[in-house]
Amino acid sequence: QVQLVESGGGLVPTGGSLKLSCTASASIFGSNAMAWYRQAPGKQRELVATLTSGGATDYAGSVKGRFTISRDTARNTLYLQMNSLKPEDTAVYSCNAPVSGYSGAFKYTWGQGTQVTVSS
Repeated sequence: QVQLVESGGGLVPTGGSLKLSCTASASIFGSNAMAWYRQAPGKQRELVATLTSGGATDYAGSVKGRFTISRDTARNTLYLQMNSLKPEDTAVYSCNAPVSGYSGAFKYTWGQGTQVTVSS
């Protein structure tokens, strides 16, 4: 069973930057669309950024122009570079592979996520 391990979170001031990593226990990025999600306390999980197997990217409007999703297939690692962070970006960030055509379905068990806290 594929395991996903997120890392790189932390506490940063408004306007700061962080780079998150999601490392998989198997080579999954070349054949799957992958995505970063976040969940703030009391809120539903939100799609942040998507990277298709072909390399196309898409972003939530709230992060477009500030976040960049990328991958290193050789290292089985997905990244999320986050710049110009805002307090509303505070959340637990996780990665997974969405199942095409099935909203809310994912291919892998969720990892523990990584906490991002942006101070005002």
